[in-house]
Amino acid sequence: MGNPKAFLTVPRVEAGHRPILDRIHDFAEVEQTLNSHDRKLQASRCMDCGVPFCHWACPLGNKAPEWNDALYKGEWELAYRLLNDTNDFPEFTGRICPALCEKACVLNLTDHAASTNRENEAAITEAAWRENYITPKQYARNGKKVAVIGAGPAGLVAANRLNKMGYTVTVFEKNEAAGGLLRYGIPNFKLNKAVIDRRVDLLVAEGIEFKYNTPVDSESLPEGFDAYVLSTGTPQARDLNIPGRELKGVHLALELLSQQNRVLAGMEFSKDERVTAKDKDVLVIGGGDTGSDCIGTSHRQGCKSVTQIEIMPKPVDGPDDPQNPWPNWPRTLKTTTSHEEGCTRRWNINSLEFIGKNGKLTGVKVQPIDWKPNPEGGRPIMVEAGEPEIIKCEICFLAMGFLKPQHPEFASNVFVCGDAASGASLVVRAMASGRKAAQDVDAFLKK
Repeated sequence: MGNPKAFLTVPRVEAGHRPILDRIHDFAEVEQTLNSHDRKLQASRCMDCGVPFCHWACPLGNKAPEWNDALYKGEWELAYRLLNDTNDFPEFTGRICPALCEKACVLNLTDHAASTNRENEAAITEAAWRENYITPKQYARNGKKVAVIGAGPAGLVAANRLNKMGYTVTVFEKNEAAGGLLRYGIPNFKLNKAVIDRRVDLLVAEGIEFKYNTPVDSESLPEGFDAYVLSTGTPQARDLNIPGRELKGVHLALELLSQQNRVLAGMEFSKDERVTAKDKDVLVIGGGDTGSDCIGTSHRQGCKSVTQIEIMPKPVDGPDDPQNPWPNWPRTLKTTTSHEEGCTRRWNINSLEFIGKNGKLTGVKVQPIDWKPNPEGGRPIMVEAGEPEIIKCEICFLAMGFLKPQHPEFASNVFVCGDAASGASLVVRAMASGRKAAQDVDAFLKK
């Protein structure tokens, strides 16, 4: 450690966000950056704990104490090499990871001021691109071919790792570009898509072939490959089949998010095809990150108001979660930058019916509910806790998660990873799963 007492004298400082009245008028990234001097000071706060709970909490096993120490000493290239050893694409996680490592940080336990690992990670990686520490490399081929089906974070990591092992890798992607939910689910104000393009260009330069607009049936895989990695994500969103679902103005969340990202990429849609919250009262059903992304997108499209409802109870509003204590992830109330831009939030609300006029949505009939313990165990029982009411809205986004895919029994040379294997989860977990899939493919083909 360069400065073993820095955590006593250097307070946690985050880079912060662009002013609300500035950022809601564009889709540029909301997060700001610290200068190099202050960033190194933040890295110095890492205590290099004897038991690094940050390492334990990270699905990728990132060695935060090691690259934080290198960053503090100004050894930016070493910091990137240490980071990239466990994390194939730290420019993604450095922007959108919820930072499980920070919640498990000992400084978070003692004074709720963890080391700024996520921001440090992003800064290290941007410096690596800026200083040309990241350049294409060529790898000796072993004569075997692997197909990766799906170019989301899990598929990209698997492809990257297999390519470095010497396999000839072809990635099949149903969409027009790589990234999966990184590109078509996460708004640009959280992840600029040029960041994805930059990395994919490197993968192509290193020999990976991408075939876009090429959907693949998992039960009819392309011929000519020694192994297959299935990383198709969770394409089926959870729907809300209540009366009025057919009304114009009721959309799945990704209908908004993916289309808006495509518009920003230059794609055009007709007036009838366009999903927009402009001049409308918006209702978002679902209290997670996808719902939050709908809120931020609605503001940037020029909505009149946004209300977000969640069927589950309001989480603990505080830094600690008695039901899930440190070093585990605390299930506490999360207020995102999108919420800060303006949103009415309500919990314990059940949706009963979509209300409309002349085929168009005008509101949603909802009811306050409560949850009681189930005497037989298992899921709590939902009970009424108030009179039904109607929330006025002209457009409604369903952000209630995704259904775990069901797969047939595959041949022994097919490996499933990411959300396709686990159901919807974090990008960092999908990346870890992609890495394991590459290791499993390698072990299988070396038998």
